[in-house]
This record gives sequence, structure tokens and C-alpha cells, in this order.
Amino acid sequence: MKLPRLLGNMLFTLVLGLASVNAHSKEWAFDVYLDKTKIGEHTFTLNENDTLISRAKFNVKLLFINAYQYDHQATESWDKNCLKSLASETLENKKKTVVKAQRQADHFEVKSGNAVQNLPACTMTFAYWNQKILEQSKLLNPQNAEFLDTSIKPLGKVLLEVKGKAIETFHYKLDASLQGKQKLNIELWYSADKQEWVGLKSITPEGYHIYYKLK
Repeated sequence: MKLPRLLGNMLFTLVLGLASVNAHSKEWAFDVYLDKTKIGEHTFTLNENDTLISRAKFNVKLLFINAYQYDHQATESWDKNCLKSLASETLENKKKTVVKAQRQADHFEVKSGNAVQNLPACTMTFAYWNQKILEQSKLLNPQNAEFLDTSIKPLGKVLLEVKGKAIETFHYKLDASLQGKQKLNIELWYSADKQEWVGLKSITPEGYHIYYKLK
């Protein structure tokens, strides 16, 4: 069961929940499931200064053994629809990955290990809370610094159960790849009335289903 890298690539910067912290900031909170088994939680807080704090923690058990552990923290500073800075730290079992990025005068500089990338000055991560990502052809993975080619396909209106209630949503499919190799297979749902992100599903290459469900 090849969980570490597959789950790590799927479980990152996933946002939702809409519970107001104050008039200008929001908090999103998810329970995360692998197929039908709860494996952890992911919460996000977007403050009045447009700084997003993300924290995810997962534990996958097989026969009562901890088969996979994942701990991810990230801070993203935004200027409208463009990143100003990013700092993330991820621990997958015993492997640690650190990403640091900062907008410069004419580009967005991303560092991870010894690698340095100069990306477009207006770069976005997989910030699902902002539907502007649906207009992008490239998005930055804040966990591992991969700058992925993305394609979005609208799938129409569907009913989705959110917090025990069926609501009308707009459904999208997002595919992401690197040098022609598929990295992410994601489905997204946004409420039809308020245009808020209300659901996510991703499928690993091994066929496992990962769900983010609002608390």
C-alpha cells in the first residue's frame, strides 16, 4: 500500500468551512477521510490582513499500526489574488520538506532545499477558497514547491450533502500535471447561492479516495 507520497501530494492547502472569526477574518475546518475512514483534520484561518494559516494532521493506520503520518503547516500572505510570501513545513513520516517563497520586483522566488525557482510575479497556490484559481493554467503546490500545469472542467450543477443538508452546488474537475505526468486528480464543489467552496474529493493513482468534509 503506497501511501506516503501519494497521500502527501493530495493532502495540502485544501480550504473550506466558513465560520466567521470576526467581521474581516474567516476560519475553515474539515474532517479528512481516506475512503470511509477518518484520518485527521485540516483547518485554515484567513485573517483581516489576508494572511492564511493552514494546519493539517493525518494518521493512517493498518492493522492498528501507524502506516502513514502527515503533519503540515503553512503561512500564505496574499495581495488580492497574488501571493506575497509563503512559508511551509511538512513532515511525512520522517521526511521533512521546507518551502519558502517571497515576491520580488518582477518575479516570485521559491526556495525548497537547494532548488530555486523564479515564477511569475502573480503566482497562486491551490487556494480553493478563491475561485480565481479556476482561471489559472498553473498553480504552485505549497507543500513541495512543484509549479503544476492545471486544467479545469466544469461539470454542471449537482446536489451535495454539506453538514447533513443537501444543497445545490457548481461542480468542477481540476487536473494537475508536471512535465506531462499527472500529479493531482481533484473534484471541487461551490455553493450555488453564495459561491462558497463546500466540498473536495481527490483520487490517488492507486485508486484511494480522499474527502474533505466540513465540520
